Amino acid sequence: MLRLVEIALFLSPFVVFAAWRFMAMEGGPSLRLLVASAGLVIALIGALAWLSQREALPPDTIYEPAHMENGQLIPGHTVPR
Repeated sequence: MLRLVEIALFLSPFVVFAAWRFMAMEGGPSLRLLVASAGLVIALIGALAWLSQREALPPDTIYEPAHMENGQLIPGHTVPR
């Protein structure tokens, strides 16, 4: 999900520019388009910040990578300090 938000943030200026060029044929972009574009970018930045915090490890833990134990794969996990 985090990658989708990053891709959307990357593509948003191009989409806004394309809409701007399309609207320029009709006399320029409307105020509604400008407000909607700004609101979308603000929402995407908020989603990016929220997702990056949600997927972060707690500060009092250590990540233990995946390893083999008695022939079984133990997935990566966090352990308290």
